[in-house]
Amino acid sequence: MAESKQYYIGVDVGGTSVKLGLFDEEGDLLGKTSVPTPSLACGEGHAAVIGGIEQLMAGVQQPMLFVRGIGLAVPCPVPASGVITMAANIEIDAPALKEALEVRCPHALVRYVNDANAAAMGEVWRGSAQGHRSMVMVTIGTGLGGGVVVNGDVIDGAFGAGGEIGHICVNPAEERACGCGLHGCLEQYASASGVVNNYLRVCEERGVEPVELVGPSDSRSVFDAARAGDETALAAIDVAMDYLSLGLQIISAVVDPEVYVLGGGASASADMFLDSLRAKYEARAFPASRATAIEVASLGNDAGIFGAAYVALRAAAREV
Repeated sequence: MAESKQYYIGVDVGGTSVKLGLFDEEGDLLGKTSVPTPSLACGEGHAAVIGGIEQLMAGVQQPMLFVRGIGLAVPCPVPASGVITMAANIEIDAPALKEALEVRCPHALVRYVNDANAAAMGEVWRGSAQGHRSMVMVTIGTGLGGGVVVNGDVIDGAFGAGGEIGHICVNPAEERACGCGLHGCLEQYASASGVVNNYLRVCEERGVEPVELVGPSDSRSVFDAARAGDETALAAIDVAMDYLSLGLQIISAVVDPEVYVLGGGASASADMFLDSLRAKYEARAFPASRATAIEVASLGNDAGIFGAAYVALRAAAREV
């Protein structure tokens, strides 16, 4: 039987699957599993998550009593109180799920964290921001998410809106509404959907037929076109980096992080924009912040489970 020690579970609740990871105190990933995302507002869904944890603990031949912390990364605001009041994208009864986990793992502290904030904490613990006390995670997916870490702690905010960098206003003159209802949000230009919108607008302005796109957030096709020398695609990416560099400049004037870490699906195409982003940021940043590093995330899709487990580990350490 494996040596007894404390274990931490990271749970990353996504739209199609719930990913679970088992970690030791050193941050070593000991096992992973996933289940199709159930409704987390009922006992059946809670049992599915608990079943995943049981499977992971069975893999290291340890009882559930040795689970010391469980972190749950969820796609909704999580205020400093930990009480979730807004969960538009998932079905969840957060207090009931927490209670079910605590009954099955009686020695575990259970903590919720926003999924983008969890990814940020994961990169701090074992990713591209390891060794840094402050960082900002920029998640470039269908939308533009973010996570802010200061002095080793994620900034969740009084109302759970800490790190919502995609909704910094970078263009007050914009007439189109963002998905949040505001206008001129960074997300409208620098997310995967934003890159596609930029591209279609440039194509229309230049009278150019766009390449075939498989959906409204298919930035990969735009990046591939740019890689092949498509001038309209290159111009669309340049627009995205203009706005993203402006957003980072604003963040630096408030947070002044040691490093920015770029994650999300579009970060896989960083070869097409990283040098440009760095140059644009340096040109417009406050002089004291011009040297801020901009790196690409290294944990990929595992960042959420790493970060969720780390949040639980840190909470458990404070209880000692």
